[in-house]
Amino acid sequence: MFNKKTRPVKLWLLMVIAVVIWTIGTGFYRDLSAKNDETYEQLKVFSDVIQIIQREYVDEVDQKQLIEKAIQGMVQSLDPHSSLLPPAAFEDLQIDTEGKFTGIGIHITMQDGFVTVISPIEDTPAYKAGIKARDRIIKVDGKPVRDLREAVNMMRGPKGTPVDVTILREAVKNPLEFKLIRDVIPIHSVKSIIVKPGYGFIRLSNFTGSTTTEMKTALKKMEATKVPLQGLILDLRNNGGGLLNQSIQVADLFLDKGKILVIKGRNKKNSKEFDATVSSVKRHYPIVVLINGGTASASEIVAGALQDHKRALILGTTSFGKGSVQTVETLRDGSGLKLTIARYYTPSGRSIQAKGIEPDIYLKHHRLDLEESENREEGLLKEKDLLNHLEAEPNPNKPKDSGDDEGPKKDKTPKMPQMEFRVGPLKPEALHADNQVMRALELLEGYDIFKNLND
Repeated sequence: MFNKKTRPVKLWLLMVIAVVIWTIGTGFYRDLSAKNDETYEQLKVFSDVIQIIQREYVDEVDQKQLIEKAIQGMVQSLDPHSSLLPPAAFEDLQIDTEGKFTGIGIHITMQDGFVTVISPIEDTPAYKAGIKARDRIIKVDGKPVRDLREAVNMMRGPKGTPVDVTILREAVKNPLEFKLIRDVIPIHSVKSIIVKPGYGFIRLSNFTGSTTTEMKTALKKMEATKVPLQGLILDLRNNGGGLLNQSIQVADLFLDKGKILVIKGRNKKNSKEFDATVSSVKRHYPIVVLINGGTASASEIVAGALQDHKRALILGTTSFGKGSVQTVETLRDGSGLKLTIARYYTPSGRSIQAKGIEPDIYLKHHRLDLEESENREEGLLKEKDLLNHLEAEPNPNKPKDSGDDEGPKKDKTPKMPQMEFRVGPLKPEALHADNQVMRALELLEGYDIFKNLND
């Protein structure tokens, strides 16, 4: 080990200390006193480490990247949903919630080391060209792609510009080349269909800025059919969430009174209650809500509110269990700080954090046109499996659970599960082959029959 004299602290190092102090909180200087001496000493250790790395590390390092990674590590150690979003990632998040972007129109994920297509979006360049689910993207414009962000950045671009995509497809020997023209891709979060006269089906895939408007349009269309709407199936399977205000407004479409959601944070400003409002359209028909392990966050708010008010029957498998609320603060360099600020509770006071919404009727998904069940939830991670996940606060009205061994936590933060329920347009034959949809339909029809027995 080499011992060298400490060199004078450079200007950049002072800036690092200032950045870290600012990150801890704007009230740091106001509160600095004897009790904060330990924190101050740790900041000096931090500055020493950066100085040593800058001076001694085998390769030259970028100062900005060092600071960014240090902040990222600090934030990610809090819980799985808090993170530092670099400017490009922050922009992607804003695009995802606006309701449209410019590109080729596909949902992708990483699978077995490949950028893999989950599904093409209906009526987009990718859909029209014949790109299919499970296709593996290996090149864009002749350049290899290795991760999701790189693939997204390469495929997005101005409307009307060309892009070449090279794909590997199962059972096809040679790579396939697709020449596509980028276009504006609308993100429709709501799809609807009359599954049987008098019974509607709505698939809600996520919560964007236009979700409530889309829901109202879909409901109005179904409620105006010749046969009055006697029941609704609301499909929230694999809905990973989105905008909090949209989930509250969607739940409010079916509730006229009572609480929808209670949020409790450490700071009073982050604690709120949201109440239902009387709707101008009376919707008294029964509802069955479909959920599964991919139903998370905002979609769990809707399912929990409707379940607590006994407004809907919940069918499927236990949801993901993300019962926390995040806010995104814009930082001075254009990046975003995504931070967990509160836990949320259903109207009855339930915290679903790391527990999930439990269905009233437990039923695994499989296709009725296959001989064997397709268990598409095997291996899906839940909130309780995530490293550093938040614990649910004990409910004072219920005895504390005992013997709830969650097992070892996996040292990775997965993407929200995304599966095939939202692929392409809604088709009656596909819904008729879905056992959960058919069970929901049977329940709605049975309710209508029993209701009219005494008439």
